Amino acid sequence: MKISIPKPLIYNLGMLQALHIRFETSYNDHIQTYIRKEGIVIKIGYCRVSSLSQNPARQIKALEEQGVEKCFIEKLSGKDKNRPKLQEMMNFIREGDTLVVESISRLARNTKDFLEIVNDLTDRGVEVVSLKESIDTSTPQGKFICTIFGALYELERESIKQRQMEGITIAKEKGVAFGRPPIQIDDNFMREYKRWKERKQTAVQTYKKLNISRTSFYRKVQQIERDKDVVES
Repeated sequence: MKISIPKPLIYNLGMLQALHIRFETSYNDHIQTYIRKEGIVIKIGYCRVSSLSQNPARQIKALEEQGVEKCFIEKLSGKDKNRPKLQEMMNFIREGDTLVVESISRLARNTKDFLEIVNDLTDRGVEVVSLKESIDTSTPQGKFICTIFGALYELERESIKQRQMEGITIAKEKGVAFGRPPIQIDDNFMREYKRWKERKQTAVQTYKKLNISRTSFYRKVQQIERDKDVVES
């Protein structure tokens, strides 16, 4: 025998279900806030895949084996430079927590990025663990490895600057010009420039007659004034 449920009862059941969901969500939020206020620290994970089609399951499994309780998963396309989940994690993490990543390459794009993130977190009392490189900033060994990373980054930066300077020196010796090319000033410009200097026309009238922008006009004026000062000196 088919039993039909009155519509008011269906409606009331729906309301009860909705109330239960709202209560459960509110309760969970309350417990989470309470835990953070009481200072109970947790292990937080961050994993990243470089395309939307890649599966982060391997990284997640490695983090869960380390006791990670909350994981932020970043899925990025190749062209996307923003990392919203990283920012979300940085906002969520608290003093005393530990951030666990599968490798440095999953947390940061380069050495500079890695050092900035680690320095920010350690300044806030957060420890950082990278499984692949066996880095743990709560240990002397982990802090030492981060110091080495910092020294290598500075060495790399200075080396790049040195190579750039050497390249510029060699190029100059070969006659390669650097900087903005010299401004070309023709007779027509000089004629209109003199009329402007003699107050026979305004600057606006002058650069409109010359069909150039205001910026180009004053750049050429500055060039003429500089050349004049050099000749007079």
